[in-house]
Amino acid sequence: MSKFIIHGGKKLSGTIRVMGAKNAALKAFAASLLTRKTITINNAPEVEDIALMAELIKNLGVSVEYTKHGKYIINADKINSSEINSNIAKKLRASIVLAGPLLARTGKAIFPHPGGCVIGERPIDLFIDGFTALGAKVEHKNGLYTVSTGKNKLRGAKFVFSNISVTGTETLMMAGVLSSGTTELKNCACEPEIISLAKFLNSCGARIQGAGTSTIAIKGRASIDGSEYKTIPDRIEAGSFAILAAALGSSIKITDCNPDHLEVPIDVLKKIGVGIFITKNSLEIQPPLKLKSTGIRTREYPGFPTDLQAPFCVLLTQTEGKALVHETIYEGRLNWADELKRMGADILNLDPHRIEIRGPTKLRGREIESPDIRAGMAYIIAALCAEGQSVINNIYQIDRGYEKIEERLQKIGADIRRI
Repeated sequence: MSKFIIHGGKKLSGTIRVMGAKNAALKAFAASLLTRKTITINNAPEVEDIALMAELIKNLGVSVEYTKHGKYIINADKINSSEINSNIAKKLRASIVLAGPLLARTGKAIFPHPGGCVIGERPIDLFIDGFTALGAKVEHKNGLYTVSTGKNKLRGAKFVFSNISVTGTETLMMAGVLSSGTTELKNCACEPEIISLAKFLNSCGARIQGAGTSTIAIKGRASIDGSEYKTIPDRIEAGSFAILAAALGSSIKITDCNPDHLEVPIDVLKKIGVGIFITKNSLEIQPPLKLKSTGIRTREYPGFPTDLQAPFCVLLTQTEGKALVHETIYEGRLNWADELKRMGADILNLDPHRIEIRGPTKLRGREIESPDIRAGMAYIIAALCAEGQSVINNIYQIDRGYEKIEERLQKIGADIRRI
């Protein structure tokens, strides 16, 4: 198993580029099942989750051709299976989004409970309820869900999400594209990735209105065409790099990003004293003279992203004062902070959703294991802040979300290597 060896305590400088958002590209792969025509995906990151998704749709009979960095040519003219490979799906939470387009296209979808990061309970009730509202029948047997429409097509219907769900919104939005009649989704998630997916589907001939708001309407069609998709920048990666620069008191320019997708995190960074120069597609972080603690509460977009909670907690260990971190999205997503305490952080666990961090504290290098993608990035930031050597194991989790992260950090001065 590969691991990272990191020697911390160095300031960084230079320019680092943001890759395409894996959470956007994954949904474009799923959308390819809705059409018999060819689609092209550009600017997809070279990460493990993308490779897994490509393998999943290949197993359905779909042609997937990788041509050059970040470019995939996909043709789903022939789909010879309605069953999503269980071994792969159990490694990838986003595998669940395949169920919507596969059901709409073939009338059936068979899939296991999806896997991915261990960050608390992540039920799929919303997906099952949504498919049922669109006229499908659901069976659960031997660990597999079978969702089918029989001889009928999915039919448009009104569905209200009891909880806001990004993947739920994307999955039912895609299912509605080939349904008969109009599908109305309420209490939808509003993330930029949803807007990007809707624009892409509309470029293929779908009729989707309201993406980016709490209500989305989809007028179903019998078929849609192919098109090209350019993956939007990864806002979580951009935010992580900004937090990294602030924690290390370093001057770093972050390019090929969209600051409009990070308005709340940028505002929070400014509140604690971070200097940020913003252009249309870049962020330049200036070394702060003093960092003052401020609390955060994670929220659905456009609130503070849960995926930036862990990196921001590391930053709070380097700020002056105490701050409350309230994780409202996932229960158990603060468990990663136990390792940060062993590195020297002053953290008080209040309950499963809240911790209090006091700073500034000196972090010490140690051997740790990455439990998930975002905690893994937080451990990299912590190790770069810490005195001495750190070893990060299970970096497969980090590779799932960050393309060649060690090579990119090396270019701005980080002492990190993969062995």
